[in-house]
Amino acid sequence: MTSHNKLALSRLAHERAKKVMPGGNTRSSVHDSPFPLYLRSGKGAYVTDVDENCYLDFQNNFTALIHGYGHGGVNAALTEQISKGLSFANPTETEIELAEIVCERVPFFEQVRFTNTGSEAVMMSVKAARAITRRPKVAKCEGAYHGNYDYVEASFDPAPADWRMGAAEATAYNEGTPRSVLDEVVVIPFNDGHATERVLERHKRTLACVIIDPLPSRAGLVPIDPAYLHFLRDFTARHGILLISDEVLSFRLSYRGAIATYGIEPDLCTFGKIIGGGLPIGAVAGRAETMRVFDPSRGKPAVSQAGTFTANPLSMVAGAAAMRALNEDALERLNFLGAQARSELNRVLAASDVGGHVTGAGSLFCVFIGDTKVKDYASAYRAWQQRQRLSRLISLCRDEGLLLSRIGLGALSTPMGDAEIAALTVRFARALKRLSEAPPAAVAVIPEHS
Repeated sequence: MTSHNKLALSRLAHERAKKVMPGGNTRSSVHDSPFPLYLRSGKGAYVTDVDENCYLDFQNNFTALIHGYGHGGVNAALTEQISKGLSFANPTETEIELAEIVCERVPFFEQVRFTNTGSEAVMMSVKAARAITRRPKVAKCEGAYHGNYDYVEASFDPAPADWRMGAAEATAYNEGTPRSVLDEVVVIPFNDGHATERVLERHKRTLACVIIDPLPSRAGLVPIDPAYLHFLRDFTARHGILLISDEVLSFRLSYRGAIATYGIEPDLCTFGKIIGGGLPIGAVAGRAETMRVFDPSRGKPAVSQAGTFTANPLSMVAGAAAMRALNEDALERLNFLGAQARSELNRVLAASDVGGHVTGAGSLFCVFIGDTKVKDYASAYRAWQQRQRLSRLISLCRDEGLLLSRIGLGALSTPMGDAEIAALTVRFARALKRLSEAPPAAVAVIPEHS
């Protein structure tokens, strides 16, 4: 169990950090009040902070570390590559190998382009859609997070719209976002087919793409409704609009990615996180006919993509090792453990004085407290109005040696087994009991993304 007096070195590190970085960090998502944990090392499913406190880690760098820490195959691949070179101004065979691995796994992946981040992958997919369709507008679900590109960042955290009025106007997430950017964004309600159709009908001649996340974390980690997804695929196909599946977080849901489990083929898929073995990465993939928008072999491509560290060999070899280890049996076992974790957490919440429930799929879960049943962005937004109590619960979990993200998101890793799920259940139950017994505490929470 940890407390502030057992986090002295984390506190000192934060004081140092504030002098040289705004707010003391370079990712808003790692901000914590009064200071965050500073981690020193990780092994398997556990991490150790600078004060030598050990934690069972369900953060896994915002779902990226599907094999946890210190995976032998990943470490060996990196050690071998480091002796050969860190990066080059020419292509290497390492990128071919990782491209072959992901294209072999997913039926509609014929070609792939790598990027440095998931945000960059989404940006390139939107640019591709505009180049192919010669149309300007992007449709996205209200409350969905798709990275830091201005257009998909719009309406990331708005107050939920009244969809009986038929539409929501795009709102800026960052101050200074130009009105002209917002005018090119069409906002639709997640899992509401009738309201979405009314909106899309008005913009169908100017829409380049509809981008969706099959398991949107900021819309409550609620799986996409199959009927809604099939409607979107049919509508976009009929009107020459590209459908983009953003699986940067949800690619881990099955061996062949997230959307493939629904029997749907999007025009482009963006993914990342787990395919980098813990190193920076993103990717865009699709049919060769669609991907040729990036092809420079016949002169200037329709969409130019560069990047000094794109497809760097370290990310490529780490990713290849991670993906080889993530075979169908490993994913099936991990998803079984994920279902077990959600069931146990729901049981504990139901028996508590606090109440709440758990959403998610595969090896991902998200904890909500209170009475609101989360089924879409609007209900998730209402549930997160208890953010002070949720933030307190997450802090109490940390004190029990359990790390969850600040919005209650948890991700399993392959080193975990029945013992880790049992520890999760016991430690979470203790934190929940302490929350029910403690007086309310005002805790500031920053909206989280990776």
